[in-house]
This record gives sequence, structure tokens and C-alpha cells, in this order.
Amino acid sequence: MANTEASLKDVMGSIDGSIGVALVDYNSGMALGTLGGGDLDLNVAAAGNTDVVRAKARAMEMLNLKESIEDILITLSTQYHLIRPLTSRSGKGLFLYLALDKGRANLAMARHQLKRIEADLEV
Repeated sequence: MANTEASLKDVMGSIDGSIGVALVDYNSGMALGTLGGGDLDLNVAAAGNTDVVRAKARAMEMLNLKESIEDILITLSTQYHLIRPLTSRSGKGLFLYLALDKGRANLAMARHQLKRIEADLEV
């Protein structure tokens, strides 16, 4: 099991094209930890993407979908933004947010690595 800091470092080191990563509290919109980001303000991104997760959860509820969100992908012209809600008991109410450089990232591998890192994360 890895702590938050080690997991964020793992994301940045093992996922090609990583720009920045944050562990976010879904209830407050606050980032519990961030790494990287460059020109991207990860605290603002954390708050904004909390609204995205909440909106999708509401839509699923209205559609009576009895499934869980595996991840949410937002594709921009030069970036991918990946949101992965944590599924462990200790991670309930949290999600990982990852921004990727579209030209350097392999989306399938990024999703695979993020899933692996999430499984090892102990909050």
C-alpha cells in the first residue's frame, strides 16, 4: 500500500505525458495532494472537476443506472483529462485527477497505470 505522496509520484513517473495529478475530496472539492501541473492550477482543476463528477453522478441517478463510474475522460485539443473515482473503502468520496499531454500520452496505458496506482493507494 502506498500513501498519497508516493502514489502521486508514481503517476508522474510511470505515466508518459503526465502534466499534473491531484487526489481530490469529492465532498469539498479540495485537493488533498497535488504534483506537477506547470501552467495548470491543480487546485482550481480539482474544484472544477468535482462539479463534473457530481453532475455525472446526478445524471446516472436520474437515468436509474445502477453502475459505478470507472473513469471520466475529457479530451481537449492538446490534452486529456482523466478523472478516476476511488473504489476502496478508505477512498470513498475521493478521486484521482490526471492531466496528460495528448501528443506524448498513450491513453490506454495511462488508464491501465492509473487503475494500478489506485489499487495500491492507501488513504
